[in-house]
Amino acid sequence: MMSCWGSVVMWFHLTIVIATYNNLVESKSCAFEAIFNFGDSNTDTGGFYAAFPSQGSPYGITHFKKPTGRATDGRVIIDFLAQGLGLPFVSPYLQSIGSDFRHGANFATSASTVLMPQTSLFVSGVSPFYLEIQLRQFKQFKAKVDELQSKGNTNLPPSDIFGKSLYTFNIGQNDFTGNLASKGTGGVKEYLPQVVSQITSTIKEIYGLGGRTFLVLNLAPIGCYPAFLVELPHESSDIDEFGCMKSYNNAVVDYNKMLKDALAQTRKDLSDANVIYVDTHAVLLELFQHPTSHGFKYGNKACCGNGGGAYNFNQQVFCGNTKEINGQTLSATACEDPYSYVSWDGIHATEAANKLTANAILNDDSIFDPTFSLHKFCDIQPIG
Repeated sequence: MMSCWGSVVMWFHLTIVIATYNNLVESKSCAFEAIFNFGDSNTDTGGFYAAFPSQGSPYGITHFKKPTGRATDGRVIIDFLAQGLGLPFVSPYLQSIGSDFRHGANFATSASTVLMPQTSLFVSGVSPFYLEIQLRQFKQFKAKVDELQSKGNTNLPPSDIFGKSLYTFNIGQNDFTGNLASKGTGGVKEYLPQVVSQITSTIKEIYGLGGRTFLVLNLAPIGCYPAFLVELPHESSDIDEFGCMKSYNNAVVDYNKMLKDALAQTRKDLSDANVIYVDTHAVLLELFQHPTSHGFKYGNKACCGNGGGAYNFNQQVFCGNTKEINGQTLSATACEDPYSYVSWDGIHATEAANKLTANAILNDDSIFDPTFSLHKFCDIQPIG
């Protein structure tokens, strides 16, 4: 028969076990209760197509089994990032039906630029929702949260969410590539300082509204993209051993250094904020250069395209489209196994490549400048 003292000891140990378990359960949390994303098609989760409904198959064929406004076969980087932080997918700000903004909003839209576009969507396809507009939308969102939260709106976050959020930027690629064919790298470089300046000034404005942690993704190695390998002028001598264009990739490296230096200065100006440069360029470059080392078969060949060959990209027929050209009907269709490709449609990465990029953001501190770890803020969840 157990003594009274023995019962006390057992109760004490049981209490410790229960308390430890409760602490472990409670630790499954994240300091970031929301994500606010600013960007282009690389992180658009349906904003552009909420404004201009038109996306068809085969976009979305892997994870969602239908088009969702994402410019890939499945999920984009921001989807995986949200999952890793234990948050739901971030709803597009422009999506009026079915959105849940309790854990943030996504202001990114396909074809967005940092600088104000000098042409119309209906002329060149450039989105009207450039970075300044996305910032204005964020300000309007915050104003509405402050106004409506007191009225018990359950679809919005609490008013104090903005200091507990992660702010992500993945934008600038369209500023860089939009005029490359006509102006060349030299002409494009003339206005890239304005692009960087606009990004840093946007960070400072959001800081003034309560934001304190900013992740800024750099530009991808566009010289490895199938679309640009077909569209941009280059000599055979410009192709490196991995099949990428050296001149364009070198120009991207120069831009990324400019961005990195500007963010370092911004960090000094905002001493109590985390202003982090994220080198996703290195991650994607590795995938393009050594695809088979990461489970892929093809680096610079598009999964969804037309023409076959080295790139499977036809600039006259984009993914999912069918056109009659010179009396011949051409269709740009998807490959049977998108998980074997780094490039989805010649311009955007596949879900598989996005997952590896997001995994690096979640777990590889070496891609951050300065050193930064999301594990210090969150109990990172596995991404599937």
